[in-house]
Parts: sequence; C-alpha cells; structure tokens
Amino acid sequence: MKQTLASQHLQTVEENMDYARELGLALQSTEDETISGREITLNGRKLINFGSGTYMGWEQDNRLKDGAVKALQHYGTQFGSSRAYLSLGLYEELEDLLTQMFKAPVIATASSTLGHLSALPILIGENDAVILDHQVHASVSMACQLLKANGVRIEMIRHDSLEMLENRIQKLSHSHDRIWYLADGIYSMHGAFAPFEGMMELLQRYEQLRLYIDDAHSISWTGENGAGKAAPFFAGHPQVFVTGSLCKSFSAAGGVLVFPDETSRELVRKCGGTMIFSGPIQPPMLGAAVASARIHLSDELPARQADLLRKIRLFNRAAAEKGLNLASYDETPIRFVSVGNTELGYQMAKSLLNQGYYVNIAAYPSVPRNKSGLRISINHHLEPRDILNLVNLIAEHMPESLKLENRVSTEVLTEL
Repeated sequence: MKQTLASQHLQTVEENMDYARELGLALQSTEDETISGREITLNGRKLINFGSGTYMGWEQDNRLKDGAVKALQHYGTQFGSSRAYLSLGLYEELEDLLTQMFKAPVIATASSTLGHLSALPILIGENDAVILDHQVHASVSMACQLLKANGVRIEMIRHDSLEMLENRIQKLSHSHDRIWYLADGIYSMHGAFAPFEGMMELLQRYEQLRLYIDDAHSISWTGENGAGKAAPFFAGHPQVFVTGSLCKSFSAAGGVLVFPDETSRELVRKCGGTMIFSGPIQPPMLGAAVASARIHLSDELPARQADLLRKIRLFNRAAAEKGLNLASYDETPIRFVSVGNTELGYQMAKSLLNQGYYVNIAAYPSVPRNKSGLRISINHHLEPRDILNLVNLIAEHMPESLKLENRVSTEVLTEL
C-alpha cells in the first residue's frame, strides 16, 4: 500500500525518536533523588544540564516551593471545577498580579496550548484570514485546525518574511474583514526574536492587520517585571494579542493570555472552549505561580535578569571566537548551533553526553530535514566555566568544514 504524506511523516518521527532514545538523548528519565538545577543523572552519570528551559532558575526558590506547599495544605491536590462554574480564589490573586506585570487585561490558562485553543476560535471570525509564520510554535498551528474546520482561510508564509506578509495583507484585505498574523516572540528552536519593528510598521499601515504573538520563551528573563519582549514593545496596542507561559522561566504552571482591552478578555473568559470544558491550574501550582509573580514585581528581578544576560553574552562571544555557526546571535537563552546533517547532529550530541554535557538535539520535525542542530538552553544555575567548556567541546567535535570561514570580527566580538 502506498504511504500517504501523513504516514511517511509519522514513520520518520518515530524512527528519529527511537534513534534518539537508543543514544540516550530522548525519552529518558533522571535518576536523581533531588535536583539542583545545574546537574542531572542519567544512567548513573552526572551531567551538566544544558537542556532546561527554566532559564531564570526560580524552580529552586524556596518562596515558590513554600507557595506550592501552603496551597496544597490549604486547598488539597485538586480543585475539581471548570472555571465556567468556579475558580479557586488563588486565581483571582494570580490574575491581579499578572495584570500588574503586563499592564493589561489577562487570563491565566491551564497551559499555553489550552490558551490558544480558547482564544483563537473566539477572536478570529469566519470572514477573517490567518497567516502563519512558517516557524510559529506547533501549539498555535494546532489551534488553527479548529479555525480551518470552521472555514477560516489559513495560509503560511516564509519565516520572518514581512514582504510576503505585506503582499498577502494587500490581497486578502479586499475579501476578508481582518488579517491575522500568528508568530512567536522568540522562536523556540533558533532562539531568534521576531522582527518587532517591522511588524509595528505594518500595524501602522494596515488597520485590518491583527497580531497574535506567542511569547512563551521570553517571559520572566526579559522585560520590565518579566513581561517578556512582545507585550512591552507593543504596549497595549489595540491590534495586538500576546500569550505567554507560566512554566519555563516563570517556573510554575499554566499560560497567560494578554489582551489589548477588557471586552476581548471577557469574551474569551466566558466563551473560550477550554475555559469551559477543561480543568484549571491546580492549587499547588497556583500557589507557586502567585509566589513567582510577587518576585517578578519586586526589586530583585533586574539583577537576576542581568546575571542571565551575562551568561548568554558569554556563550555568544565564545561561540563566535570558535567559529561556530549559530542560527542567531540574538541575546536569548535559546542557542542553536547549526550542524545540518541529522546523523552528525545525533553523534555530536552523543559525544557531548559521553563527556558529561546534556544538550538537546533539534531534528525533524522540530526543524526541517537536514537542518539539524544542537539546541542549548542557558539558565541561571549554570556556571561560566560550564558554558566555556561546552563551547570548547562543540568546537572540537565540529568538522572544520562546518565552521565559519571568517571568524567574527573584533568589532562584533566587542559588541557581544
């Protein structure tokens, strides 16, 4: 029987996962009785962990732990009600704090994915058109399947191609009420910022344009009060909707939807499908989220952000000096060392594992075929020597043919 594209895709994904598991790079479980944040234990070996997305390290903060324990003791392991009926009072406290963080109306959701599933089918009308960035997060694309089933026109454009976006806005605006561009604030594989300035220019030129930005990877470690990159940049622009994560750097659970106005917030709160038919963030993680939000509104956040930024810059500078081909030199905690050949990427990640460093291998379907790379997460727990040692090891294993022919200039290194 001839394979369909879907079955071929599934087979390739399964084969890649099986191979990664065989190498000890995926579908693994830690063996630690306690976790420090810097190290993990796999197969009896201590490894420096460059795979953690808890960039700011709050998950080890006693205030978050105490918040979770206190909520557990007071409210139990679960509050078993749809938010359409009842919300635990901690939700109100959390959303009040998040409103202060983002300076805009918000909804806390049980996850970022469930937030998309609530918001997009409510905000986007049947006579609207949707344009997806080619690299927008899979959770956003998944929610768009509901829109497609409702007859909404869905298109995809090349990554960050604002010229193509403008062309599609001009053509679609004649037959559609609004044109929605769905993109990430920081792209989760390559760690690059979206072109915010160009997006703002398009907003100023086209009243029909709407932006929906998944900014999950920039919450906490950047922006005033940890509000990320997108929300402060667009500062309540009436045509911009932002989503974020209360996992990752925020170190709790759930997601957050940030609205330009109270009317759209109320509509999603009352009518969003997963607001009605899904469960809530449960009490222990609500307690942790409240504690995290209080820290983000405190005076101590900028120092922690500055410490992480120094480590990001250290990685970028060291990688540039060694001629490593980074997908982006943007100052974000996600670093992607381009390898290309998938087999080489797996073998490099395995070699690093053998030398005591755990990194994520980014291969299809996370990235296009033969565009593989090492996806490295910089976090608060790592020490400068960890970063320098890792970069040196990658450079040793990287074939000379894949290194940059011309090392980064002294001027650029100074900027890094």
